[in-house]
Amino acid sequence: MNEEPVPESRIDWQGHRGARGVYPENTWPAFQYALENGMKTLEMDVVITADQQVVLSHEPFLSHEICLDSNGSVIIDTAEQDYNIFRMTYEELQQYDCGSKPHPRFPQQKKMKVTKPLLADIISQAEAFKREAVFYNIEVKSQPERDSIYYPSVQTYTDLVVDVISRSGVFERTTLQSFDHRCLQYAHRTYPELKLALLVEENPDFRKEIEVLGFTPNIYSCYYPLVNEDLAHYAHQNNIEVIPWTVNDKEQIQKLIQIGVDGIITDYPQLKAEVN
Repeated sequence: MNEEPVPESRIDWQGHRGARGVYPENTWPAFQYALENGMKTLEMDVVITADQQVVLSHEPFLSHEICLDSNGSVIIDTAEQDYNIFRMTYEELQQYDCGSKPHPRFPQQKKMKVTKPLLADIISQAEAFKREAVFYNIEVKSQPERDSIYYPSVQTYTDLVVDVISRSGVFERTTLQSFDHRCLQYAHRTYPELKLALLVEENPDFRKEIEVLGFTPNIYSCYYPLVNEDLAHYAHQNNIEVIPWTVNDKEQIQKLIQIGVDGIITDYPQLKAEVN
């Protein structure tokens, strides 16, 4: 049975880390570009500093791919995990440039000196920038083996993030996403009104993934090759949205929309204009 595709006007277009293919990831220039190019939702990652500030970063350390050390020198890949953000204050973290180094996988990305921003500041800038409502998709990066080393406890981590979105006035427009079932299970119990997305990278058995999670998430967000008509039909029968990541090809986006996905997460927000 073919799933009826979601009308293109209802697709939740999300700028992955803002617009990673165009500007340094998880920075205001990337998010501004995403909003300028019609993204409904800003997708981002957050970690915690030593002074419990919620900052935007995909890794809980300074990635050698995108960051320079405090002297402006290259960080070697074998040493990057020593630059542990959870052991730095926010002020100390601001000494590191994470936008000037050429990105090996995104050669067209514009280079500029930028530091890792506070989640609260990015939300404030987005709210001031757009007249219409901006939505947020925020990933908690917790992993059991990194607890208390690169992050606080999963409960504290989640609470700190939810506190920021609540104080920023965007709770009802925010999705909390994670690969970590513990985070989603805790958030489901503690913040039952918060929209939650289960991230999945490898397992094609979506029914089993949801069964192991223990509750029905609002969104099933998987690596895009895992999407098929069976998944779309099952999800919509159970009031679950399907929003795959990270889709950077026009033809693949069109195929996924035809299958019936509810959203698209992309590094290249400008693709929206080519698809519509």
